[in-house]
Amino acid sequence: QVQLVESGGGLVQPGGSLRLSCAASGTGFSLNTMGWYRAAPEKERELVATITSDGLTNYADSVKGRFTISRDNAKKTVYLQMNSLKPEDTAVYYCNADCRIWPVGHLRTFWGRGTQVTVSS
Repeated sequence: QVQLVESGGGLVQPGGSLRLSCAASGTGFSLNTMGWYRAAPEKERELVATITSDGLTNYADSVKGRFTISRDNAKKTVYLQMNSLKPEDTAVYYCNADCRIWPVGHLRTFWGRGTQVTVSS
């Protein structure tokens, strides 16, 4: 099995910054695309950003130009740098990873438990 553990959430004022991290652990797997999703109160979970193993990125329109996703393949970690935060960015942020499970090579998706980000003055 693969475990994803997020960190870096918290309370920040509008216009501030936070950096989220998500570390993958376990045995017998390789990481493909990793990403961040978020769920605001009473709203469905939505895509924030994804990054492939080759570094290709994709962002939701609402965060383009403000958020940057990156990864360290050696550390099996994905990051989300969030700048110019707005109150509407308040949500629980979830890490997501598509993994190949060896030796068979099944493709499975894993989720972290989430980290709360609150943007408020």
